[in-house]
Amino acid sequence: MTILIEQPHFEGEDEKKVGITELKELVLDGGFVVPNAKTEGFAAPEMNAFGHSFRDYEAESERQKGVEEFYRQNHIHQTYEFVEKMREEYKKMDREEMSIWECCELLNDVVDDSDPDLDEPQIQHLLQTAEAIRKDYPDEDWLHLTALIHDLGKVLLLPSFGGLPQWAVVGDTHPVGCAFDESIVHHKYFKENPDWENPTYSTKNGIYSEGCGLDNVKISWGHDDYMYLVAKENGSTLPSAGLFIIRYHSFYPLHRAGAYKHLMNEEDAQNLKWLHIFNKYDLYSKSKELIDVEKVKPYYISLINKYFPEKLRW
Repeated sequence: MTILIEQPHFEGEDEKKVGITELKELVLDGGFVVPNAKTEGFAAPEMNAFGHSFRDYEAESERQKGVEEFYRQNHIHQTYEFVEKMREEYKKMDREEMSIWECCELLNDVVDDSDPDLDEPQIQHLLQTAEAIRKDYPDEDWLHLTALIHDLGKVLLLPSFGGLPQWAVVGDTHPVGCAFDESIVHHKYFKENPDWENPTYSTKNGIYSEGCGLDNVKISWGHDDYMYLVAKENGSTLPSAGLFIIRYHSFYPLHRAGAYKHLMNEEDAQNLKWLHIFNKYDLYSKSKELIDVEKVKPYYISLINKYFPEKLRW
């Protein structure tokens, strides 16, 4: 089944200047565009839940120290060989059988140690993101559902899914099999990665060719790639833009710094426009104001039934 979606409207050719409304807009750090605060659209807060700027990896705090240690472990251990092994193992989908909503409820037990902006249970982040998008894009129900499920792969942290360490589940993602771009957060720790000195992996293109398409590029293993595999293997009818968002929403070197665009094809370029829209909500909707889960549950159950089978293999 193929679902066609209308491309978002852009005011010009620059991907970073996304036209979300016809009113005057504000371009925030990272190129994200938010509606003017005087409109009914989503208004991004200036500070995160800890009183710092969003994605500030240099702020002095105990949480920031833990985040840096997380990235040190991540950058040392995320090798091309490790990613190949994880994809092969988890593509079997032999861990659990359950519905999308049952998986959402499992996230009540998960807190992301790599996130410098929030320490609430993950189901609240999913609903905050989905509800913010739903308000501004009421007709794009696939985007609402994509927001709800984009982080479900974090169940990899739970014992029944292998109990993987945080560095193998969360955090920003990046390609393996080619040079590590300097825009990647805490880039300095890649010098301890075995692939750093590998002549096959240390060039700009590495094992890939320019314009090969991101489907042909191996990305560091984590919840993004796992949930993408779950959706694909279970026959989800989400449009390609939804699957792209799920797989690359943590790929900040691409959608924030513009790195690795030389590996993209035309379909990637179109889907990246939707990812730019999504990531503004993913990043800036994090809040201590909690969503009433039972109130919104019926709506999201209806979307799950539209785009997914009743039970999925995980």
